[in-house]
Amino acid sequence: MGHPDGLTDWVVNSETGRLEEVLLGPPEFFEWRPVGAISRDTLRREERFDRQVAMAQHARMVEAYEAAGVTVHSLDAWPELKYAVFARDSSAMTPWGPLITLIQTPYRRGDYAVAIKFYQESGVPIWRMVTAGHFEGGDLQVLEPGLVLCGYGGERSDKAGAEQVAGWFAEQGWEAVLVPFPAHFVHLDVTVGPLAEKLIAVCVEAHEPWFPELLRARGYEILEVSYGEAVQLGCNVVSLGGDRVLSTARNTRLNERLRARGIEVYDPDLSMFTLGGGGPHCLCQALKRELLGT
Repeated sequence: MGHPDGLTDWVVNSETGRLEEVLLGPPEFFEWRPVGAISRDTLRREERFDRQVAMAQHARMVEAYEAAGVTVHSLDAWPELKYAVFARDSSAMTPWGPLITLIQTPYRRGDYAVAIKFYQESGVPIWRMVTAGHFEGGDLQVLEPGLVLCGYGGERSDKAGAEQVAGWFAEQGWEAVLVPFPAHFVHLDVTVGPLAEKLIAVCVEAHEPWFPELLRARGYEILEVSYGEAVQLGCNVVSLGGDRVLSTARNTRLNERLRARGIEVYDPDLSMFTLGGGGPHCLCQALKRELLGT
């Protein structure tokens, strides 16, 4: 795991630069917990969880990253951290290195420890740690050089945490936009999914009108995802850069629209994870992307 020379080039300045290195969580101990509206509904319906299927689906996702030329790293597997497989939330990569978050839900509060251990053993200095309120990685969108979105729904990230993180970006001269959204969506990346430069999937119905207007004013074309599709993780995709996107087999409408634009779509079946409340974007943390504008 260690990198004796350090990997100080682990930074991102966008959500759409070519993805070169990615951090995933371990699927070995994953099982469904009532961490949000989606997983609570899955448990209410008494859906059947199959860990072997989950492990196989996760392996197919790893194969998709490797086929796309992405180097895959993994957090350690700790049996008490059932939801650490969703590597998005315990840390977030920035242009200045990793940010360690502060998770609110009791099932995931310990995730910060395995994230810190990973960066320390990799020789990568931690940039900041959230201490005011709560803020999780799924609510940070380093959209493009100079523009970051800091979301908060209240159930997970709250306004105080989002304001602290936004303030750190503002100190660096970035425009940091606070984006509130309905709590049952859990994270901003459930309603907002960058696809390629200036192309973004958004559940417009989940946001106040000023938000899509702001994106369009910044030159973004919005592919609208319906409320129902967003609840099923329809926006929760990963831009791999180079007109390539990691989606899921069940995200059929968005996948078709992307392919019609000439975008290559990787679409493994990740149903064991989407039923548990998270899609491809939730399952990864970008460690290194090709820097835009440099």
